[in-house]
Amino acid sequence: MGTAAVDQSLYPLHRCKTIHLVRHAQGIHNVEGEKNHDAYMSEDLFDAQLTPLGWKQVANLQNHVKSCGLSKRIELVIVSPLLRTMQTAAGVFGGEAHADGNKEAPLMTQNVGDSNHPAISSLNSPPFLAVELCREQIGNHPCDKRRTISEYRNMFPAIDFSLIETDEDTWWTPEREKREEVTARGLKFLDWLWTRQEKEIVIVTHSSFLFNTLSVFGNDCHPNVKSEIGKHFANCELRSIVLVDRGMIGSDESSTNYPGKIPSGPDLPSDLADDKHSANGSTN
Repeated sequence: MGTAAVDQSLYPLHRCKTIHLVRHAQGIHNVEGEKNHDAYMSEDLFDAQLTPLGWKQVANLQNHVKSCGLSKRIELVIVSPLLRTMQTAAGVFGGEAHADGNKEAPLMTQNVGDSNHPAISSLNSPPFLAVELCREQIGNHPCDKRRTISEYRNMFPAIDFSLIETDEDTWWTPEREKREEVTARGLKFLDWLWTRQEKEIVIVTHSSFLFNTLSVFGNDCHPNVKSEIGKHFANCELRSIVLVDRGMIGSDESSTNYPGKIPSGPDLPSDLADDKHSANGSTN
């Protein structure tokens, strides 16, 4: 077998999804936690919002996804139901400033999280879906505890919260979720993605969730590829990957494959004809 076959692999396109992973922009907890790790325990950082610098990062990423054409290809934005991730998702993948009189519900209302940011329109935006499975490592840190879904619905009227089962945050506990538990939750989330019909999906989530989920992948790749997959995300970093359904978890039928032979007629390939001829010859 040649090295090209060893170093490459093929997989049917309809058993793959293109996933664009985004870590939220800078939050107030990132700033305070870097100064003093004990700050992560502060109730002042409850459900941390973006900083002014974080909003600048959002604007720059928005410019990038528009200039590279990505914004036109996205079929779904999945977002962790925490304030900083929803602000990031709305700012990057939402529409322009929401104008009074628009019939569509805004994606984000004005001044969410004391941001002084104008309302963001949902017009010409992909659907947004909040999913609890892709939350940050849960517990202990108030910055990773969410508000009620009732509050969020007022802040982000066009985000779909229908998959979240409880209004109150019943996932957060005083004890910090173990890293291996984050990994298991992340793999469960990836399995759940195969229940979705969309093929090109954005996921706006968190550093620890991404790092612990991706750490189990790439062991069958070149070390540089493994490193590329598993390195920590910067604030507002976007990294695109292909998710492959090797286990037949939930692949759809191909939308591009074509069965051929319409109308039907003889089509025996020459190599099979040769094989058939040789086999017949050996039995005569």
